[in-house]
Amino acid sequence: MSQVHLIDHPLVQHKLTLMRRKEASTNSFRRMLGELSTLMAYEITRDFPLQDLEIETPMEKMVGKVIDGKKLALVSILRAGNGFLDGMLNVVPGARIGHIGLYRDPETLQPVEYYFKMPDNMGERDVIVVDPMLATGNSAAAAVQQLKDKCAPKSIKFMCLLAAPEGIKTMQAAHPDVDIYTAAVDRQLNDHGYILPGLGDAGDRIFGTK
Repeated sequence: MSQVHLIDHPLVQHKLTLMRRKEASTNSFRRMLGELSTLMAYEITRDFPLQDLEIETPMEKMVGKVIDGKKLALVSILRAGNGFLDGMLNVVPGARIGHIGLYRDPETLQPVEYYFKMPDNMGERDVIVVDPMLATGNSAAAAVQQLKDKCAPKSIKFMCLLAAPEGIKTMQAAHPDVDIYTAAVDRQLNDHGYILPGLGDAGDRIFGTK
């Protein structure tokens, strides 16, 4: 069974609380999401493998350790997942970017795919799938399944701001090999599939739409 990694660093929790406030402006919400995603990126890349690189300091030659960012792909579930990308690229600027377009059918709450675009050589890459909310888990599970079916990457992790117990259960049942990284596990979903207490619709709050 996959593990749920709660990123409870004080700075992460502080920024998340400020983002949850309904009076937070679009500008402040977007800015804090960028800052928070940078902090979360440090945690999710903690176990990434290192390789030796010979360099020359001002004093002498040495062998240091580096992450091969070119072998990492960040895959955004559109549209809200894009809010994570800039902050994460601050940490791993060499990462490639993929996009999966899904929308949730309002009647069935099931995901419908409308876009899929990935970098080359995905079979050689470690993948981090990003989406702010793991609510029902249906969209995340569908996105990961599409990646497995079409690309078969080396590994997949999933990162979100908030997760509901229902979404965690769905993801773990569908993809027991995909660990989940989140800043909070909230109480439950409401009748419309929104997380409680949550922070509202992340996409609308990032882009200033309704």
